[in-house]
Amino acid sequence: MPKDDVDRLARMFKALSNPNRLRLFMNLLEESKLDLAKGRIHDCFLVKLLGGLELGAPTVSHHVKELADAGLIHTQREGKQLICSVDPDGLAELRTALTLHT
Repeated sequence: MPKDDVDRLARMFKALSNPNRLRLFMNLLEESKLDLAKGRIHDCFLVKLLGGLELGAPTVSHHVKELADAGLIHTQREGKQLICSVDPDGLAELRTALTLHT
């Protein structure tokens, strides 16, 4: 595997190694899995995903930025709302890496 691919995967796994970021990403995956199965990108307001995380806004903002920087999610502002979606390419890359040796 080329070094750039390994570095990108390492950033993804590092982002997901934090329990709060993993929970946030899993919530977004759960919210969007039907659309992803149909090949569509599902947008979700961040406020809907935060149930049960009990984190402050600056902490959530940091986790969202880390997930976006790692190529796992896309974000878009609409007024005061932040809309998040799973990056299908990032998800496909994770799946490929996890199934390579099975």
